[in-house]
Amino acid sequence: MADRTRMLSTLLACCAGAVTTVPRLVCPRGIDRAFLAGLESTPIPPAYNTVELVALNQARLSAPTTMVAEGVRTLGSTPLTMSAFLIRHPGATFLVDPALCAGVHERVLPELPFPMAKLVAPEHPVLGLSELLAEHELTGVDIDFVLPTHLHWDHVSGLYELPGWVPIRVPGIEYRWAMGGSHVPIGVARGPLLGRAFDLYELDGPAVLTFPRSHDLFGDGSVVLVDLAGHTPGSVGMLLAVNDGSRVLLAGDAVFTTLQIDLVREKAPLLGELADTDRDATFRTIHRLHALPPEIEVIPAHDHAAVTTRSGH
Repeated sequence: MADRTRMLSTLLACCAGAVTTVPRLVCPRGIDRAFLAGLESTPIPPAYNTVELVALNQARLSAPTTMVAEGVRTLGSTPLTMSAFLIRHPGATFLVDPALCAGVHERVLPELPFPMAKLVAPEHPVLGLSELLAEHELTGVDIDFVLPTHLHWDHVSGLYELPGWVPIRVPGIEYRWAMGGSHVPIGVARGPLLGRAFDLYELDGPAVLTFPRSHDLFGDGSVVLVDLAGHTPGSVGMLLAVNDGSRVLLAGDAVFTTLQIDLVREKAPLLGELADTDRDATFRTIHRLHALPPEIEVIPAHDHAAVTTRSGH
């Protein structure tokens, strides 16, 4: 019954998205000028340490640009990526979004309801997390913890290639949404998460930049988690002080590409109705990203061009 209800919810979301996609192509949701004008940018806390950041590109896919950013009228497609991010801090080595495992098409995608798996499957080949860690002379035992931006399947499937004792650090609200009760949210596959240790935290810190809440992970300003709620209830971004002197915000799936930030556009309904838990909250988050100071380098998790700048390839 739970699987049938989940499939029905997915099909209804697809239908709702299909019905509204064409009208929104002609007339996209307008910028909330009053909300944008009211945003204030709180100074970034000083960083007393820095981190090394490397993107681990695992797979590619593409989508029509009209689906990625609402109201963009083009016949072209946008290259996307599925990637994990390796972070080395003086006190820990960890992964943001341990995205994919080897064999993800067989091991994880069958958990998703129809037609979700068909819409989001990455292209072949998929590079497993272990293979990419080995390129950096690491194995799963070298990873102290993982820090997902959210708990959708394509941000945690790589857990299958990490030891069971590696903890998952997520906000409590995200854990309860993904793992609580019998109802499994559309984009969640619980298989990689079952039996794992969760280390729950709260965004209990002050406003940072345009974001209302934060959490300083190490207490040194090098990794500051900020509130990007909307895509999922507990979506977060990671504001990093990188050892090349830059400030980078790993933005998860608050947007699929920086084009959405530049234009202040939602995901088109056909994808957005499936992907975003709260479309209104997600749109407000896009406004907050748009209002960031230009020196902040924003990297959405699936933006191939933005991610590749940090991959070393």
